[in-house]
Amino acid sequence: MEVELLPHQVTELTQIAVQTGRGTDELIRQAVDHLISENEWLRHEAQIGIDQIARGEFIEGDEMARRVQRMLQS
Repeated sequence: MEVELLPHQVTELTQIAVQTGRGTDELIRQAVDHLISENEWLRHEAQIGIDQIARGEFIEGDEMARRVQRMLQS
């Protein structure tokens, strides 16, 4: 797989590599791993919310706004 980076991305990536003593390939692999992990976490959390809604475990928007407002006033 090839990825074409924008010039400013290459510059920033190179600077990070120099500052951290790591190779640019390693940094890119780490960034991709982070993206994949974040995507998995988001999907998992979204499914939790979907499951809660399916079980009827939710509150209406107006009630949520009132609760948040009370929390902010405390």
